[in-house]
Amino acid sequence: MEKKEQVEQLTNYMANFVSYIGKVLPDDISAKLDELAEKEDGPLSKVIYETMKKNQALAKELNRPCCQDTGVLQFWVKCGTNFPLIGELEALLKEAVVKATVEAPLRHNSVETFDEYNTGKNVGKGTPTVFWDIVPDSDQCEIYTYMAGGGCTLPGKAMVLMPGAGYEGVTKFVMDVMTSYGLNACPPLLVGVGVATSVETAALLSKKALMRPLGSHSENERAASMEKLLEDGINSIGLGPQGMGGKYSVMGVHIENTARHPSTIGVAVNVGCWSHRRGHIIFDKDLNYKITTHSGVTL
Repeated sequence: MEKKEQVEQLTNYMANFVSYIGKVLPDDISAKLDELAEKEDGPLSKVIYETMKKNQALAKELNRPCCQDTGVLQFWVKCGTNFPLIGELEALLKEAVVKATVEAPLRHNSVETFDEYNTGKNVGKGTPTVFWDIVPDSDQCEIYTYMAGGGCTLPGKAMVLMPGAGYEGVTKFVMDVMTSYGLNACPPLLVGVGVATSVETAALLSKKALMRPLGSHSENERAASMEKLLEDGINSIGLGPQGMGGKYSVMGVHIENTARHPSTIGVAVNVGCWSHRRGHIIFDKDLNYKITTHSGVTL
């Protein structure tokens, strides 16, 4: 297959994948929502979860996005240096978003800053966002696709704590964000926390944390313990589904971390709403694909 044909094929695959994840939630998110629906005993909570489930069924049946805010498209690309389309990837992802905007369809969510002009295509200067991880001596390419909504992930928060604040300061920061902002993001939420050495490193990690499968834990034993403590703490706030009150406010808390400068603790929080539209796809050098987040999908 010539490179031009490969580019066209991968563009079509990604356009179809973007369209699909806007309509059908990942398997782990659907399973978690069913689990929380069973655990809640309040009548209003039950009705909300039933409505969420009906929304998902109708989105699939009517072939329409399951939330009106289809977000800004963000891609976390983990690409091997020997992947044949590494040089074309960023441009074709942009084209895939334009194609999906028409075909899905997706709401027009890319406004040129300062010019205040909506491009009508979901692409613009720096959008969609593409984060890169380069893998030496690999010919595979993994792409995490995420619809970052205006009420959930996009209004994340980050700051740098002084070392004296310690991990108690990290906990306070997370809880302050959740108590002041959590209602706006359509609970139950997936909470991503980044702990690193500066605002930008922590912020990127908090976004990356949202790509992890539900039920996974930090590789660091202490961080994994903190994930559970934060989950219990946020649940105790009592936000409940859609912020209407209930026993469960989160689907999970994921922490990602790096080493840090002795004088700083960078911390950031990003949240995904109950309609957590992310997808993970892996391509080999011949563009055969494997989708890990959704079962039974053919692009």
